[in-house]
Amino acid sequence: MKLFGLFIALTFVNNVVLSKFYAICPLMGLSKNPKNALNMGIAVIFVIFLSSIITWLLYYYVLVPLDITYMDLITFILVIASLVQFLEMFLKKTSPDIYKSMGVYLPLITTNCAVLGVALDNITANYNLLEAAVAGIAVPLGFLIVIYIFATIRQRLDIADVPTSFKGAPIALITAGIMACAIMGIAGVV
Repeated sequence: MKLFGLFIALTFVNNVVLSKFYAICPLMGLSKNPKNALNMGIAVIFVIFLSSIITWLLYYYVLVPLDITYMDLITFILVIASLVQFLEMFLKKTSPDIYKSMGVYLPLITTNCAVLGVALDNITANYNLLEAAVAGIAVPLGFLIVIYIFATIRQRLDIADVPTSFKGAPIALITAGIMACAIMGIAGVV
């Protein structure tokens, strides 16, 4: 039951985008097309899930025993960069259309603060390996849900009668703010 509660909390209530404001760059950059948003969300799920497990194992079985926990940040960044590079090579070889549609945003998963944030949050929250794995699924799933919903809303906003001064980024940021307020409302209920 504790793991289910953690899953719900990290997916919806403590949403990585709308609550912690990580991953705003891909939210704004890849949310113009729901298909691209979905592809990015799936790629982020893969990277965050694997990096959560690998960084947890490295931290507790290498860095802590060697008393070099101050190397956690650089270690986590290297793990994340390696996973993103692997994902990029895999997509380029197996699915060139997805690779092209994601463009510059695929290698930018390396610098997506949500990916590093989850790895660091797993350590600071003192999660065990199973909890870190649940966080590694719940957080990017929350990211996927938000970026996909946001992409569908932005598609509708593109054809809506929006005042000229609000077209584009301004109305997108206002929409993201309203979505964040909605999540805060859920946090008050749960």
